[in-house]
Amino acid sequence: MAAQFGRLRKGAVNTTVAAVVVAALAASQAPGVTTDDAGRKVTTGTQPSPDTPAENSATGNSPYYTDLPPLNSPNPSPTTGTPVTQGTSEAGIPATVLDAYKKAATALQESKPGCNLPWELLAAIGKVESGQARGGRVDANGNTLSKILGPQLNGNGFASISDTDGGAYDGDSSYDRAVGPMQFIPSTWEWAGRDGNGDGKKDPNNVYDAALAAGHYLCRFGWDLSTKGDLDSAILSYNNSQDYLNLVLRWLEYYRKGTHEIPDGTGTLPSDRSDDTAGASPTPTTPGTPTAPSSPSTPKPGGGDGGSTSPKPTPPPSTTPPATPTPTPTDTVHHLEDAGTAKLSAMAGDAFTEKITARAETKAGKAVPKVRIRFAIIGATDAAFSTGEKYATTLTNSIGEAVAPALKAGENTGEFVVRATVVGRTVSGLDYTATVTERAADTLARTGEEALTCTPGGEFADQVEVKATYKGAVADKVAATATLIKSADDATENDKGPYFKDADGKTVRTLTGLTTDANGLLKLPKLYADDTTGTFLLRINTAGGATLTVELKVAAADTSPTPTPSEPASGTDSASPSPSA
Repeated sequence: MAAQFGRLRKGAVNTTVAAVVVAALAASQAPGVTTDDAGRKVTTGTQPSPDTPAENSATGNSPYYTDLPPLNSPNPSPTTGTPVTQGTSEAGIPATVLDAYKKAATALQESKPGCNLPWELLAAIGKVESGQARGGRVDANGNTLSKILGPQLNGNGFASISDTDGGAYDGDSSYDRAVGPMQFIPSTWEWAGRDGNGDGKKDPNNVYDAALAAGHYLCRFGWDLSTKGDLDSAILSYNNSQDYLNLVLRWLEYYRKGTHEIPDGTGTLPSDRSDDTAGASPTPTTPGTPTAPSSPSTPKPGGGDGGSTSPKPTPPPSTTPPATPTPTPTDTVHHLEDAGTAKLSAMAGDAFTEKITARAETKAGKAVPKVRIRFAIIGATDAAFSTGEKYATTLTNSIGEAVAPALKAGENTGEFVVRATVVGRTVSGLDYTATVTERAADTLARTGEEALTCTPGGEFADQVEVKATYKGAVADKVAATATLIKSADDATENDKGPYFKDADGKTVRTLTGLTTDANGLLKLPKLYADDTTGTFLLRINTAGGATLTVELKVAAADTSPTPTPSEPASGTDSASPSPSA
């Protein structure tokens, strides 16, 4: 039987819990709303948007566990893979679940480095969504021992989301339910699902698949999760609730202070559940539940100080100024400088040979190492970094320089801008202009050597085929034209001699819109001849200036008889020697 876990309904968070969370994490600015490529609304601010439909979030804005992390910090994390038993039980994450989070974050660092996804964020969401897969009740491959299902999203206290998967994921053919350790609703899993353990399946009940899917989901809009605004937006897109955002941030902060690996199946299960009945006794105080501070007592006259009725003197204010915090490297950045980036130009479809390099400097011009620089591609272009993303974030090195990943041109030609900015610091960005030129060839050559001949009114037996190259390499997808010209010195279209035929069988002597294939080859249609004899020229031109002129001959067939050997004289054997005199 599937394990259905209870989670507190949205809007019904315990008053004490909500007060503590909100006090710990002040609400930020009002949100905005944008849309993704499919036109779905997405929150861009740091508060939930009431206009965002539940079905557009990862969880369908399902309810969630509301347990707070302990007030005491966990022990520092040990070396990965080394089990320890020290630390609070809440700081322990089941081994397989922890491995799934870290592998997902590593994969995202390679595929979307600009996102800067920390594995601790996946752990925080996993804690709030399913209590780390119900305390790590998974097998060695990461499959949950039983399905983890949220409540039926039937509008009764929750969002109303009618069935979208025929019950394939959640076993419910009436309404959707959030599924698995990261609680994806079926409609979101259908496009967000990933195969995290390499078994060829995308299973929301597998913690490796679910963790990788959650990572890609959080990074899908080019957000940089090392910045607060993007981090908040990503979390709100997972579940559009301010309480949810605050709670996830609390767990993220907790796990960043340290955690440790524990055996699978031994994790702490959440205690705040949505199936707590109304009027039930309050949840007992646990080590992770803060209590309200007691009010300070008011001194009464004549008591509390050895019978003295005089109030205690107020100590004078301290004359020691507060310590000035040591500025971080980011705080010292005054501006960005170009670090010798050459002209950025590439042919459509090719990689740019030059990389963008920016240097972070202080006001005095001193290099600043260990600062995050974000590179963003701006403008209507299909160019991207070698990672496939429009964004990339790198650290400055010991001489203050940050190198962006290589750029790869798309098919759109023209200019676009790459902007470098300092993460966490408001200074002017540095813009680099990049240019994409059309695909080109510098050489054309025929693939065959046979003479191209035809009789008047006939057709040429062989089709013309050429190969295009650029700097010795295959020139694919290069635009070309082919024209039957009047002469080597007159490139205007000829009005007689060989010709092509269009789809209607009409005479055509200029072909446009031609393109070389993936191997740089271009094979022209069949050629025909009218009644004019002589030598004619076919000229092929490509973008980039490559030109080839091909000779065509139209001549009447030779009808003269073929000569035969002379017959020897009768009675004489031409091979025999003459008789002697």
